[in-house]
Amino acid sequence: MPHAMTRRLIDIDGDRLAGAGEILGSSTMEDTVNDPLALVSDTEARRRHTIRLSTMEGLHLHDPEVVKGARRSEGSTASPSPTRC
Repeated sequence: MPHAMTRRLIDIDGDRLAGAGEILGSSTMEDTVNDPLALVSDTEARRRHTIRLSTMEGLHLHDPEVVKGARRSEGSTASPSPTRC
């Protein structure tokens, strides 16, 4: 799903932008700005999911009704389909 884009007028240090673009291998100023923003946002989402899984917060895996549907029948070799959190 495409992300909503908005135009913003901000002051950006040209030397830092150029340096970041070289490091990132960005082909445009827009990519030089947006790619790191996406990285930070995605990294934080993964961190939150990791914490949620490690603490089992909100997963209700202690509830037999929730877990019942997750069990595979004996002899099943099918992999469970991935779900999004």
